[in-house]
Amino acid sequence: MIGKQKILIVDDDENIAELISLYLAKECFDTKIVYNGEDALSAFDSYQPNLILLDLMLPGIDGYQVCREIRARSSTPIIMLSAKGEVFDKVLGLELGADDYIMKPFDSKEMVARVRAVLRRYQPARAEETKAEKAKCVEYEDIVINLTNYSVLCDGQPVEMPPKELELLYCLASSPNQVFTREQLLDQIWGYEYIGDTRTVDVHIKRLREKIKDHPHWSLSTVWGIGYKFETR
Repeated sequence: MIGKQKILIVDDDENIAELISLYLAKECFDTKIVYNGEDALSAFDSYQPNLILLDLMLPGIDGYQVCREIRARSSTPIIMLSAKGEVFDKVLGLELGADDYIMKPFDSKEMVARVRAVLRRYQPARAEETKAEKAKCVEYEDIVINLTNYSVLCDGQPVEMPPKELELLYCLASSPNQVFTREQLLDQIWGYEYIGDTRTVDVHIKRLREKIKDHPHWSLSTVWGIGYKFETR
């Protein structure tokens, strides 16, 4: 069963905050209320909301600063709430990373609709991001090659290697049993403008073999007269 989506409500007006919480609870959202910027930052880490409804005029740390600090470390969607309707305020909020801006007083149905709309926009983006991240990591028995954070684990131990070696290994391992010519590998790893010869590939393969020994189920194989492949068995 999928859990309820969590909404963090940040507003120093207790009546408005409770009213928002009531509307969202009726729509099957889980909510948490805080009344100032410091508590908002703390609750963000502990509550891990799917979306934040953030008032701008808060005691202590204002909503703009809260938005700035959250956006520096997370892409969690933020909808700003404010009685300030000037274009400057809206533009500033959006430039700081807010996903939407709702004027007070607001209609409850519109507020809920905007929450749902922002969540819909956010979820496909997260799915694509996760898909892309997964696509940059290949894993076989006793080896994990992660191009996202440029790391290699072999037999559970990290293996240090320069970026080009790792990129070469990832390129081969992400297309198992496919033969790549030296020219293809030069183009893909070093770029078509690279001034050098195919011996560059040979040197990097040699270094990879020194660091990663052949495994019973996979190996870096030479296809004589053609190039190389990551062979799986």
